[in-house]
Amino acid sequence: MENQARKKLRDLTYSVLDLVPVLKGGTAGDSIKNTVDIAQHTEKWGYKRYWLAEHHNNPGISSSATPVLIGHVAANTSKIRVGSGGVMLPNHSSLVVAEQFGTLESMFPNRIDLGLGRAPGTDQLTAQALRRDYRSDGQDFPEQLAELREYFQPNKDEKELKVRAIPGLGLQIPIWLLGSSGFSAQLAGLLGLPFSFASHFSPENTLPALALYRNSFQPSKDLDKPYSMVCVNVIAADTDEEAQRLATTLQQYHLNIIRNTRGPLEPPVDHIDSICNSYEKAYLEQKLAKSIIGGPETVKLQLERFIEETQADEIMVNSQIYDHPARLRSFKIISDILNE
Repeated sequence: MENQARKKLRDLTYSVLDLVPVLKGGTAGDSIKNTVDIAQHTEKWGYKRYWLAEHHNNPGISSSATPVLIGHVAANTSKIRVGSGGVMLPNHSSLVVAEQFGTLESMFPNRIDLGLGRAPGTDQLTAQALRRDYRSDGQDFPEQLAELREYFQPNKDEKELKVRAIPGLGLQIPIWLLGSSGFSAQLAGLLGLPFSFASHFSPENTLPALALYRNSFQPSKDLDKPYSMVCVNVIAADTDEEAQRLATTLQQYHLNIIRNTRGPLEPPVDHIDSICNSYEKAYLEQKLAKSIIGGPETVKLQLERFIEETQADEIMVNSQIYDHPARLRSFKIISDILNE
């Protein structure tokens, strides 16, 4: 009898999250070229989606103009779905988001996903610069989401509509809610929308949020049963030792967050202990608890465990790897494992 865990892996849908990291010694332009190259390769390797995340005022991330990058990636690929992981809705008017994604869907029919988050994706001062109403803290997210969804609704009497999203009106663009805690999990369940959880930086909340989503789920015209995607850090290499060394880039990324010294993505180091103290090491262990790091056999076993634990319908892979060929190799190893 076939191993159930292996069958689950083989049947699993898998996708990519890209923060478009700026590498130390490189430029945003270099990063965007790398993004297109990764998207073209992962499309060939069977990945379903390629999502780009909205971040601002971070010298190590060049995905601030998320819809622009989505259009660029979609134009340079042919079938992979391209979307936002996510657009931080409180930073924008619902009408602008509807128009942007209506335009993208019109250019690339049936290939665009709209993933939405309610965090600012930046620091408080930058959030104030982004928002006309700087007092908005995301608490009106459900109302803003309802307004956005209304702009896409088909079968409207256009003569009665005072404000319309053109393009946008009547288009069927999948909307996902993204979250790292329980708020969006419950809202996605109540609205019957697909839900994507950020386990790559909030591992401790993964299982509670997924349980809340499934327990609160109400069938809708979008979904008749819950559909969950979990984003997880995966760093795969030909050996466990090589993967552990590559992962020191991801560890340095998180060290820079807690030290408030954000900058370009750093090359790997031989021993992470040499550049962090015991408190920081404990923080990294907690923050990266769900991360999957290793050679092919190790990654396979950890993926099986992760899917068994989360019961996710889809995984989204985040790979913060400094060396571009090594990053490509990681995505290829993951694809090979999932297609065995």
